Order: sequence, then C-alpha cells, then structure tokens
Amino acid sequence: MTTTLAFPVLLRLIDERSTAFRAAVASAPSLDVQVPTCPEWTLFDLAEHIGEGRRSWAATVAAGPAPAKSAAEGAPAAPREREALLAWLAESTEQLLDALREAGPDRACWTWWGASQSPQTCGAVARHQLQQMAVHTYDAQVTVGAPEPLPVEVALDGVEEFLFTCVATTSAWPHKPTAFDFHATEGHSWRLTLDGDGARSIRISAPGTTPVAAADEGPNAAGVSVHGMANELVLFVYDRIPADSLQIEGDAGLFDLLRAWDPEE
Repeated sequence: MTTTLAFPVLLRLIDERSTAFRAAVASAPSLDVQVPTCPEWTLFDLAEHIGEGRRSWAATVAAGPAPAKSAAEGAPAAPREREALLAWLAESTEQLLDALREAGPDRACWTWWGASQSPQTCGAVARHQLQQMAVHTYDAQVTVGAPEPLPVEVALDGVEEFLFTCVATTSAWPHKPTAFDFHATEGHSWRLTLDGDGARSIRISAPGTTPVAAADEGPNAAGVSVHGMANELVLFVYDRIPADSLQIEGDAGLFDLLRAWDPEE
C-alpha cells in the first residue's frame, strides 16, 4: 500500500487545484465576502495569501537549503481588480511550478518542519504545497456555495502528509501515552503514536486487510479511532469540518488535547 504521489503527479495536481481555486474566485459575487472556514479573511485576503505564499515558496525552492528572503519584497502586490487578480494568481502558481521543475524532487530545501517525518527536500515541499492548495481551494469553494470533495488521490496523500509533516515531533507528549488511528474508507489507515519520545505516524493495516505494520508498535489499542472518507479526514484534521461529520470510536477528548498541544519542535 502506498499513498505518496510521484513528483510529476504532485505538480500536475498543484496546477489543477490552483485552477479550481481561481474558478471559485472568478464566480464569487464579490471579493469582499467572508470565508466561512477562515472567518478572519475575506475572499480577497485568501487569494492574497495564496498568491504571496506560492511566490514565497518559489523563492525558497530556488534558494535551496538556505532560507530565502521573502518574495514579497519588491514583488507586485495582489491587485484588487478581479481579472488582474486572477492573472496574478496564475502567475504565482507558475512561479512555484517552474521553481519545483527546475529543482527536481531530491534537491535539499529549507523547510519549517525540521523535526518531522518529512524530508527537507523540494519533493516534500511540493507534497505540502499540494495540500495547502487543496484545502484553500475548498475554502474558496465553500465561500461561493459550491464546495467539492478533494480529489481522492489528493486526499489519501493528504492524511499522511499532515501526520508526517504537521504533527510529527521529537518533543515529549505531556500526557499519558496514546495512539490515534485514522481509517479512510478507501482502504488506507495510519496510526499516530504519542509518548515521551514525541509524535510519529506509520501506515497500518486497514480493518479487514493484511497487516502492513507491526501490531505491537506503540499502544496495543488506539485511544481513539476515526473513520471516514479520505476527503473528510483531511478536512477534519485541518479544522474544516466538525468531528460529528465522521465516525469516532474511543475517547474523542484526545483530539482536544492534541489540538491544544504546542510542542517545542
């Protein structure tokens, strides 16, 4: 069982999600409407975040292992006029994709996830950029009243990418050791283990399938298990949909502890 997408596929999907994002912006009645899933932002704010973020990561990829100066320095600001904004967004995506194509998947790159299970490479950056675009495209679609599920291949990779990049740490879990199991109805499962050694995730056997990981890794039984479509799991871990949108077994309060945890690394 594998969920990691090939580098050319990541680039194609970043482009596709970016196109879907622009389509949502183009259909909005106004750029000043509030984004329900990011209530502190208007749709223009979200678009500005997307464009500036992709330009910044393009500069970071081009800089290699060294942190890059912000691409916003001296760069054109997000235009307020809609057609110009859409063109600016398209250019932002192309800058990122060009930088990633030039670098290739294996070149070292500065990242903010130093102590995670994801490597500090351009391939890992592309993987995370896809999830950023996918979730924010959902935000834009919700804003215009036309939310669509994340594509299955994006969502399946997104569960693992979130666990490996955003959660993994070597900082000690300050509570009783436990584990979280995530089961996608498409047939993929993961276990997040938290203890004195930090947080780490592995792929595990989906219910009713042949084991792919040792059953005795971490706690014998998960403190909480969550079941849903991969799309739902991604939107749940990114706080886009509530827990009652999924099937949860065990101590759901553990999710509150996990969300409140602020590890040092």
